[in-house]
Amino acid sequence: MIRLSLIGIGTGNPDHVTLAAVRALNEADLILLPRKGEAKSDLVDLRRLLCRNLLDDPSRTRVVEFDLPQRDARSDYLGAVDEWHEAIARVWAGLMESHLPQGGRVGMLIWGDPSLYDSSLRIARRLGACMKSTAGRAVEVDRKVELQVEIVPGITSLQVLTAEHRIPLNALAEPIQITTGRRLRERGWPNDAPSVAVMLDSGGAFEALPPEGLYIWWGAYLGMDKQCLLHGWLADVAPTIIEHRAALREQHGWIMDVYLLARKPL
Repeated sequence: MIRLSLIGIGTGNPDHVTLAAVRALNEADLILLPRKGEAKSDLVDLRRLLCRNLLDDPSRTRVVEFDLPQRDARSDYLGAVDEWHEAIARVWAGLMESHLPQGGRVGMLIWGDPSLYDSSLRIARRLGACMKSTAGRAVEVDRKVELQVEIVPGITSLQVLTAEHRIPLNALAEPIQITTGRRLRERGWPNDAPSVAVMLDSGGAFEALPPEGLYIWWGAYLGMDKQCLLHGWLADVAPTIIEHRAALREQHGWIMDVYLLARKPL
């Protein structure tokens, strides 16, 4: 049996890693660390740091790095993502079969939490259908090989955003909608949503909204030493956020940001 632990590690601050996550790391026989290219080397560096600092006996646990397949940037977004997930699942399966041919425990360090705008669970569901032989040929899954997936929750970027801005996530007795920058840009403000949290924004999707009467709390590199926070009425601070975002991306080679929009200050 292979037991795959998807371990939420929060947003970059080692202090945000839970005791359950530490225990899961130390129970793993194999930890897989994805590399996302030189521009995002900070992400794998952080995972390396966590392994060095949190593993009780680093010599017992095998840590293997791999290059994450690239997603096709074609206009058929969902189709491209589906193919990308399939490619990642095949890489995972090949690594597991190569390094744990007799089964064992595998740990994957997941940024934030596996439940919120992360595809690790969807990729894990594909593993059984794409296990590979050590020679690299696709083979039918051996019925004796079982795959068990467990989740270790982690602190999300939204939790850190609201903590750092010292605000609640929702207005009193009101709902909140969590969406993506792509959908906000394409569809505008969601119907009947007093507050909207936006993730996976490639840059300034809030510019597609009429800014009057909207307040924004924005954060980049949350939980890291390079964390940046801005807030204010959207009409006033939108240009500043765009400018800061571009400068930070240029400086660090990558950026992860998230923001909360509301009809009034919370």
